[in-house]
Amino acid sequence: MTLKALWTGLALTLLSGCTVLDPYTGEKKVSNATTYGAGAAIVCGLIGAGESSKHARNAAAGCGLVGASIGAYMDHQEKALRDKLVGSGVQVRREGNNLRLIMPGNITFDTDRTDLRSSFEPVLDSVAEVLNHYPDTLLKVVGHTDSTGDAAYNLDLSQRRAQAVARYLRAKGIDPSRLRVYGAGEQQPIASNNTAEGRAQNRRVELSIIPKPAE
Repeated sequence: MTLKALWTGLALTLLSGCTVLDPYTGEKKVSNATTYGAGAAIVCGLIGAGESSKHARNAAAGCGLVGASIGAYMDHQEKALRDKLVGSGVQVRREGNNLRLIMPGNITFDTDRTDLRSSFEPVLDSVAEVLNHYPDTLLKVVGHTDSTGDAAYNLDLSQRRAQAVARYLRAKGIDPSRLRVYGAGEQQPIASNNTAEGRAQNRRVELSIIPKPAE
């Protein structure tokens, strides 16, 4: 589902002024013609939705629809990811209009290895399925380690692990232009490195899902 499709649905919702169908779920909802900017927003949103993705964004931006549509777009993507990843060990966190998937090293990689565990591949298959359905996002893959060992080695290990996740996602149809891959080494812990439990949390790969900026 693209933002263009969502803008069309929002604009039609505004035009109706009554009960409408949600463009994603098919559920009936009561529209509010003033929520997204009323008359001008309706016209510009419809015009933009009929043009290219770039022009659609620009038209909707001028009418106050972008913030609302991006939020709704990420809402539906978040729900799809949560539904797919129940019980997987992957955490889904919402941060404004961004989503962050935290994939612990104990379920993604064996100790000191950079090849994905075969048991984790079905989980990444589910992630890729959702990401392919929502193409209007950029994806930042970042590898992290604990502080055990040499810092330079940890940085390289984190980079190679992030690359392994990104490579798998590309193989599952994710457009390479959407991906940004980094290694953070031991520099961004989320728990104390003084305990085994904390170090286990720090050994992870994170996937940040970010709406594409308007052009």
